[in-house]
Amino acid sequence: MTEAEIRTLAAQALADIAPEADLASVEDDEDLREALDLDSMDFLNFVIALSEKSGLKIPQADTTRLYTMQGLVSYLASR
Repeated sequence: MTEAEIRTLAAQALADIAPEADLASVEDDEDLREALDLDSMDFLNFVIALSEKSGLKIPQADTTRLYTMQGLVSYLASR
């Protein structure tokens, strides 16, 4: 999966959880939860949506690696 595909996937997953959130306004090293005002349930649902849309199983232990866009891209690209 390319970086562009991952970013598109993340934007689609986020649109399902928080349609008002603008992923494009978030810096790559910014905490997505804080920048997009996602509570713990929203973030969990975001991770579940990423998993479903990508077809990759994302263990709960790995969710901390998805806190930033940079981490999310790196994580999904390596899988």
